[in-house]
Amino acid sequence: MAGRVPAVASSEPFFERLSTQDSSFLMFETRHTPMHVSALALFDAAPLRRADGALDVARVRVHVAASLHQLPRYRQRIVTTPVEGHPVWIDDERFNLEYHVRHTCLPPPGDEAALRALVGRVLSQQLDRQKPLWEIWLIEGLEGYRFALLIKVHHCMVDGVGGMDLLEQLLSTEPRPEPEPAPPWEPRPPPAAWRLLAAAALRSGRAPALALDAMAFAARRPRETARELSRSLAAMGGALRDGIRLVTGTPHNRPIGAHRRVAWLSLDLAEAKALRKRLACTVNDVVLAVVTGGVRAFLLERGVRLRGLDYRVVIPVNMRAFREGTEPGSGNRVAAWFLSLPVAETDPARRVQRICRETQRLRESQAAVGLDWFTRIVDWTGSSLLTYAGVRLAARVHPYHLIVSNVPGPQSPLHLLGARMLALHPQLPLFESQGLGVAVLSYDGKLCFGLVGDWDVVPDLDVVVAGIRQAFDELRAL
Repeated sequence: MAGRVPAVASSEPFFERLSTQDSSFLMFETRHTPMHVSALALFDAAPLRRADGALDVARVRVHVAASLHQLPRYRQRIVTTPVEGHPVWIDDERFNLEYHVRHTCLPPPGDEAALRALVGRVLSQQLDRQKPLWEIWLIEGLEGYRFALLIKVHHCMVDGVGGMDLLEQLLSTEPRPEPEPAPPWEPRPPPAAWRLLAAAALRSGRAPALALDAMAFAARRPRETARELSRSLAAMGGALRDGIRLVTGTPHNRPIGAHRRVAWLSLDLAEAKALRKRLACTVNDVVLAVVTGGVRAFLLERGVRLRGLDYRVVIPVNMRAFREGTEPGSGNRVAAWFLSLPVAETDPARRVQRICRETQRLRESQAAVGLDWFTRIVDWTGSSLLTYAGVRLAARVHPYHLIVSNVPGPQSPLHLLGARMLALHPQLPLFESQGLGVAVLSYDGKLCFGLVGDWDVVPDLDVVVAGIRQAFDELRAL
């Protein structure tokens, strides 16, 4: 059901249960921790201007409407099952595109400071769970004859890779001046309560039979099963050990509020690839090294003693390649690496070398696969209570200081109708006591960084930005 569906729906009642990982992001959400991922795209405004000079918002809305038949999740909302209380998707019978595609304008002179303030305010607001969990903001009045498009989608719908699915539908490699007409769509009726209860009972009753099938299959190939089980348990144990290590608090690991600040910057991808070759590492290692420099600058500015500090980060890992039959846009399919950034290291080359050794160790240990197996086991049990217990434990243990996401994006220029996209900066949600997040997306020869911070905990977000730039310059100067 998570894949493509016909534009015109049948009259059969529809619902689809959220996976363990998807539903966990609903459980993580509080008033102070809205769980949406977002991306800010900057465009050349000239091809989408009307005769009076204003942005042609109506054309963009028609274009979005024409794309939604490829993305059925974007016309669905969440309800919970009786008794169990597990979230499921149903079609939104009151879907209104104008609610989701919004329009605003920056005051003159429309500089970056005004855009950052507006994006921070939009990201501070939770999405309404009574409606499909996404918004698009069209922001005109930006200096340099540009406009911005801010996409905001709940993390229960997408991860860093799946979040590109909406953009892939809206954008094209060649300019398309006119939008296509939208196919007809009718919402499928919601299920009755008894149908949800019956599905839950059937799911619970099926679990023992599936377990017996799995044991019978294992008995037919004992040696292969033993080897696979040993590898999986070892990887799972390593991932769980990494995930329960406690960390020392830093100035940005404090209770956060509901308000956000944002910042962004772009670095040259070709130069990062040249550094990768020169330093015998990966582009992701270069990204982690410059983020280390940014965090180091921030911590030094706050007077933190770096010697002996085990500064831990979580790096989301795309698991779609490890799961057969997984389609883009079908919810979250990520695991994670836990590793320590060498923030006390003064030499930029040694920083990269230490990070490279750590990421190589994690690749060889299959830590991400082990964590993915753990989430699949929880998913197989179908226990919402077990998921909630895991979410609360993770929220209280805080086994990391920072999340750093790095997603490869398209390297050819893309267009929204006729308007060329100039840059694309992602932003992550903040979890409890995590006042800073860093996301990176490569696009058209650039590494586009997006930083988000709590308004009060990290008012000096620009120090991190300056530190990232300086760390990149230091690597280039080696």
